Amino acid sequence: MVEKGHPDLSVRRQCELLGVNRAGLYYEPVSESEENLLLMRLLDEQYTRTPFYGRRRMTEWLATMGHEVNCKRVARLMALLGIEAVYPKPKLSQPGEGHRIYPYLLRGTTVDRVNQVWSTDITYIRMAPGFLYLVAVIDWFSRFVLSWSLSLTMEVEFCVEALKRALRRGLPEIFNSDQGSQFTSEKFTGVLAERQIAISMDGRGRCMDNIFVERLWRSLKYEEVYLKDYASVAEAPRRTPYGPLRQGRSSPPIRRLLGSVVP
Repeated sequence: MVEKGHPDLSVRRQCELLGVNRAGLYYEPVSESEENLLLMRLLDEQYTRTPFYGRRRMTEWLATMGHEVNCKRVARLMALLGIEAVYPKPKLSQPGEGHRIYPYLLRGTTVDRVNQVWSTDITYIRMAPGFLYLVAVIDWFSRFVLSWSLSLTMEVEFCVEALKRALRRGLPEIFNSDQGSQFTSEKFTGVLAERQIAISMDGRGRCMDNIFVERLWRSLKYEEVYLKDYASVAEAPRRTPYGPLRQGRSSPPIRRLLGSVVP
């Protein structure tokens, strides 16, 4: 908008009238260095192969390629490329209004045997038309996935279904969960109360208690499921890592990540 060589207005006066900084007229942005352009190309290629890599894992990977750069630089270059690691974002643990919140029972507890503590959590599976929700029940000591269930909605029924299937294998002494509305509902807690199982719920500052299930999601789902790009609801159960495991046709990486056969 500023015209240099204007017959009546100087550049200074034009900038004053437009309310812009005159220094901006003379600033020429510095292009990225050849090294940064090379790093960006490498990051883009690696992200296509492993979209679950964040800035730290990308930094470690670049080091194996002979490029010693720090995390801040990698984060800036990833931002320029518009890429970020695949990781869970939705808020899936909102307590239900009027639901009873049970106390936390695991403070100072040493988990040293099977069926001492079970845990559960919900995550999502991305599809082209929307999302599927996945719940799993896991034994803390053995890290064994006792049961799982898929649903199109966040209703409590699919969580109760997974819980009842897990209870066919045995009874835990303590069942721990977050304060999500599904796990605080009477339908869910009632199944545990009927069997006289102690109910424990995470409170503020207990974000690490579901680390075993969260690690299952990250290792199994985010490194496998998100790479499949499911086109339909019917396709997801067949192609998730759970389907092949149940049918005894799992790939070696999946067996290595899970460490047990999912029912």
